Amino acid sequence: QVRLVESGGGLVQAGGSLRLSCEVSGLTASNRNAVGWFRQAPGKERIFVAALNWSGLGGVKTYFGTFVRGRFTVSGDASKNTVAMQMNHLEPEDTAIYYCAASRLPYITLDKRDYIYWGQGTEVNVSS
Repeated sequence: QVRLVESGGGLVQAGGSLRLSCEVSGLTASNRNAVGWFRQAPGKERIFVAALNWSGLGGVKTYFGTFVRGRFTVSGDASKNTVAMQMNHLEPEDTAIYYCAASRLPYITLDKRDYIYWGQGTEVNVSS
C-alpha cells in the first residue's frame, strides 16, 4: 500500500520560513518515480509547486513553478524515502494546503493528473 504523509505546515509571518516533509512508503526503489508538491488555496484549483526525481547517477533533478522565484528548494533522501521542501521568504499568497504526490512517471511533469498517489495535505498560513 502506497502512503504519503506530509508534515511541517503551520502559521508563519510574511518573510518567514517553513520546511515541509513528505514521507513515502510502499514504493520500492525500482519504481521510485517523481515526487511533486502541489498546493490548493481556498476557492482555487490545485497547482504545481515543485517536484523532484532521482537521476540514475544518484543525484536529483528538481523543477519549480514560476511563482516560486527561487524562494523554495526541494531535497530528497532516497534511503529514507523522504522529500522535503524548504520554503523561504513566504508571502501571504503562499497560504494554501500543500500536498505531496508521487507520479506514475520517472520524470517530472507539471500535470497533477500524472500524480497518482497523494498525501492528506498540510496547511500553511502566512500572515501579513
